[in-house]
Amino acid sequence: MRADVLRLPMAHPGDLSALDVAIASGRVEAASIVAIIGKTEGNGGVNDFTRGYFTQSLMALLASHTGETAATLAGRIPCVLSGGTEGVLSPHYLVFSRTGDHTSVSTGPALAIGTAFSSPMDPADIGRRAHVESVAAAVRAAMADAGIDDPAEVRLVQVKAPCVTSARAEAARHAGRTVLTADPGRSMAFARAAGTLGVGLALGELSAPSEAAMLSDFTVTCDRASISSGVEVEANEVIVLGNSPTWSGPLRMAHRPMADALDIAAVVAALDDLGLDARPQLTPSDKARIRGVLVKCEPDRRGMIRAQRHTMLDDTDINAQRHIRGAVGGLVAGVIGDTRIFVSGGAEHQGPDGGGLIAIIAEIPGSLS
Repeated sequence: MRADVLRLPMAHPGDLSALDVAIASGRVEAASIVAIIGKTEGNGGVNDFTRGYFTQSLMALLASHTGETAATLAGRIPCVLSGGTEGVLSPHYLVFSRTGDHTSVSTGPALAIGTAFSSPMDPADIGRRAHVESVAAAVRAAMADAGIDDPAEVRLVQVKAPCVTSARAEAARHAGRTVLTADPGRSMAFARAAGTLGVGLALGELSAPSEAAMLSDFTVTCDRASISSGVEVEANEVIVLGNSPTWSGPLRMAHRPMADALDIAAVVAALDDLGLDARPQLTPSDKARIRGVLVKCEPDRRGMIRAQRHTMLDDTDINAQRHIRGAVGGLVAGVIGDTRIFVSGGAEHQGPDGGGLIAIIAEIPGSLS
């Protein structure tokens, strides 16, 4: 198997012209596309419909090239989008494709990718133990899809989880079920927490995590989980990324936990792992080797960063998650020298409390292609 990643721009949330050109030119075969991860210029909140707009446009484009229906494509291609391009962040998306099969001759370790979908979530189960177990099962299925047997080979698990909306809460009530919370924003947080614990359970980082730990015990963490939640999905969509000896190609992935919003050392270390020197910034030639940068971050809930007070949590004009995306996005973009950075807020349990994680995909010089 061989994985490839394209990083493409968008002029607006429905703009798939760059992918259309890539398919038409033969740069990527539409049928080989297995997943999308991207940043849209919405607000990143419950009413951010840029994510659904992009997904709808994507599936329509792929349907025109493959002959499959948009609904069929949406049921097998995870499209994980994070809204909010605050500060210097640029709207963009990563197109993951793979070719060959698991009997192909490998030259690994190389980037590996697997995907899976859970069954649609009952709104009453969102943010509860059943949600944790649903994500864990989907992660295991995605690992199997990638041919990854050893959890140590996994570098990042990207999940898009559903949340409770007012309509879903009402439907649950009519069915005699009770949702954990009818507040969509709070539900998104619980969904991210459940997703993280599910990833940790599947990877063996956590053993039987307690439902009571969600959004309560922040010593319970998983350094390889990146979870988003939104109204545009009903099932858990899972993308497993890793380095596998059974895969081929020039791409590798590195990841590091970020201790806090100023942890530039973690960014530099992840680049070092890929043979890239960013002191103080990547050279143009090294920057050209980058295929994707994925970051999770969280405003420290204690209101302090390295013994100094921050006010992100007290600002009623700008949501704290928008603050942190802009801040950490600027830090990482400054090191990389590129603004096409996937930065997602809401890092509950994802990496150190008050911090987060970074994962980078890059081409390795001299690797067999």
